[in-house]
Amino acid sequence: MKNKISILYVGLAILTFSCGKDPNNQGVEYAPNMYHPVAFEPLKQIKSEQDEGKKVLTEGEADDYESSNAYNPYGMTMLPPVRGTVARRNYQTVYGEGDSTVTDLMVYNIHRDSIGIAERTLKNPVPASEETLAEGKVLYSRYCQHCHGENGKGDGLVGQQYKGVPSYTVGNYKTMNDGHIFHVITHGKGRMWPHGSQINPAERWKIVHYIHELQKLD
Repeated sequence: MKNKISILYVGLAILTFSCGKDPNNQGVEYAPNMYHPVAFEPLKQIKSEQDEGKKVLTEGEADDYESSNAYNPYGMTMLPPVRGTVARRNYQTVYGEGDSTVTDLMVYNIHRDSIGIAERTLKNPVPASEETLAEGKVLYSRYCQHCHGENGKGDGLVGQQYKGVPSYTVGNYKTMNDGHIFHVITHGKGRMWPHGSQINPAERWKIVHYIHELQKLD
């Protein structure tokens, strides 16, 4: 009984003295490797006491996980992206030569299951022209033709194996509007996979123009 009471008091003492007023103090670390990985983390911009004199630690001194990055300027880990880096999520899109920049948040924020919203709200901002149709045809041949076929009949080489690829000239597919087509290219539908990560918005809109031309075929 006395041993149990002693253990209880020791446990309470440890809990009491392990707490402090410093909100940045995590207390006793029972598994430091769980908190401090071997690799440098980009969001962990540590400046240790050894750096107060503007000294960047050498490779040998950087063994301490609370030290600065010995390989980058100023001891920092996160660096600006390299010149020419393309943002994966760019809400500012320029459509066509000489056109003004369009902030098309709706294009990116419509949920994949909200195709009805896309049909009602999205309009093709890319001007229709012979050049646009020519570019749309090239893009269609690269990304769509293998399933949908050269003339949009659903008879592409891959489409023949998939079965059930629709024709743009039949039923409701003949009247699909800008928003519907753009949304399906972006998010996919049924067995069609999404292509939003492969084709930028301007290119998708050019494909939409070309698909409208295929809808006119008999």
